[in-house]
Amino acid sequence: MRPAPDFDPLARIYRAMEYLTFGPALWRCRCAFLSEMGSAENALVIGDGDGRFARRLLDVNRRIQIDAVDLSRAMLESLRAKAGPRADRVSAYRADARIWEPPRADYDMIVTHFCLDCFTTGEVDALARRLRSRVKPAARWVVSEFAIPERRLARLVAGPLICALYFAFRLLTGLGVDRLPDHRAALARAGFALERERRSLKGLLVSEIWVPRQPMV
Repeated sequence: MRPAPDFDPLARIYRAMEYLTFGPALWRCRCAFLSEMGSAENALVIGDGDGRFARRLLDVNRRIQIDAVDLSRAMLESLRAKAGPRADRVSAYRADARIWEPPRADYDMIVTHFCLDCFTTGEVDALARRLRSRVKPAARWVVSEFAIPERRLARLVAGPLICALYFAFRLLTGLGVDRLPDHRAALARAGFALERERRSLKGLLVSEIWVPRQPMV
């Protein structure tokens, strides 16, 4: 297995980097389906970065319990600090999601915001298959990701931009991935079905809801 990247150096500058490159677009992408998360009880949040989304989810849903998984100790510390008095509803796990075993099998929500792009397609395959057996039948997997737009002109802009982002993260964190995984194919193979999507920035950003595909009787 390839070495894990080190995201600790980015913890303090993560938000500034995000806004300097994409303004509020990434945050809007994360929150595209936030209003529909009020009924979830047990959420698995993987790679939330500095914890801004987890904090917002705790504010919106006053009963939700969150298992937060991240490679970075500094990112998890930032999440706990942002959670403040609601930190008692967060269980933090410093672990590599590629091999980590979830502690429960009744999640009704999985959240991966700009996280799967740090994996290869094969690694997303393995992760999705593992998580498929840990969710309730009516669970939702909320994904926010970069994407290659369908329109030719947008693709010409998006391709070099995504390459530049991977190059920067390789320098800053040692990330060993250099291309977007086919997360859609991986989730579909693992038994999830795409329920809805929203695209922004001409298709460069995508917000998705995936649900477990029920077995045929």
